Amino acid sequence: MHKASSLSELGFNAGTASSGFFRPVADDTPPTPTAAHRRLTKVSVIGAGNVGMAIAQTILTQNLADEIALVDALPDKLRGEALDLQHAAAFLPRVRIVSDTDAAVTRNSDLVVITAGARQIPGETRLNLLQRNVALYRKIVPPVAEHSPEALLLVVSNPVDVLTYVAWKLSGFPASRVIGSGTNLDSSRFRFLIAEHLDVNAQDVQAYMVGEHGDSSVAIWSSISVGGMPAFKSLRDSHLNFDEEALEGIRRAVVGGAYEVIGLKGYTSWAIGYSVASLAASLLRDQRRVHPVSVLASGFHGISDGHDVFLSLPARLGRAGILGVAEMDLTEAEAAQLRRSAKTLWENCQLLGL
Repeated sequence: MHKASSLSELGFNAGTASSGFFRPVADDTPPTPTAAHRRLTKVSVIGAGNVGMAIAQTILTQNLADEIALVDALPDKLRGEALDLQHAAAFLPRVRIVSDTDAAVTRNSDLVVITAGARQIPGETRLNLLQRNVALYRKIVPPVAEHSPEALLLVVSNPVDVLTYVAWKLSGFPASRVIGSGTNLDSSRFRFLIAEHLDVNAQDVQAYMVGEHGDSSVAIWSSISVGGMPAFKSLRDSHLNFDEEALEGIRRAVVGGAYEVIGLKGYTSWAIGYSVASLAASLLRDQRRVHPVSVLASGFHGISDGHDVFLSLPARLGRAGILGVAEMDLTEAEAAQLRRSAKTLWENCQLLGL
């Protein structure tokens, strides 16, 4: 039995409901919109699983949107998630929350976050999983692009770099408006480990993981700074065991962070929620902050101009999307690792036939 979630569904006329509680000011002139009226911001989240709802909840509590649209293939779960957020209305900023299995609910979005993705079946090859995700994205991306032709697309589903490429191809959007969450969270894990070791706030640590969001991601040791001061040489000088083997162990710990969380609680959610909310804030509020996100990397650091591949590089984000990519000063070893990562991703993309 369908239960009502608003008084209008229970038969109350909402049209003049407020007239019994509020009256106009003395001049009796009805208010009219002005040119200075702020345009409302709409964010849509595709996929109402653990990751999608953590992102929606974080965007909601950080007051980044005036309207949040949720889309999922499971109508009952979707309605339950939407109601659960709506019932917290008295404790949160005023945000309109809508949901539907139809992508039309995302119409006129400023930002569309895609978290939906096929899960790997035991014994399934990586290529088969990719092909199933492409089939899913064919159902998701074109309708979203049609309903919100000026939106920014933020891809979170894994494998995020390949699926960001897929979203770019299927949407027809310029590459500056198709962004993958990439190594933004990996870099946060990297900064956390360094901050814990040095007993400082992670926000005072600058350190990047770049390349593929996955096993071949590259730790840019030369980029580490603390409080604006280069820190890698100091770390090596003060720690005799800071050799190449130790550095690779730290990189593996960063890469394995998600696997550890999944092994303990079954899935990741909160950290990726905060990570994506930070990207949403930079994009929607035109903050011009630099984040390591998955971008079209052709021509950077020796990656072939003819290879349309998305991987993570530090990029300046604003209301128009990717405003520019930082020209990092990489060591030759770091650049070589990045190019190997790009070659692997490009080969995977070529198998998709897009």
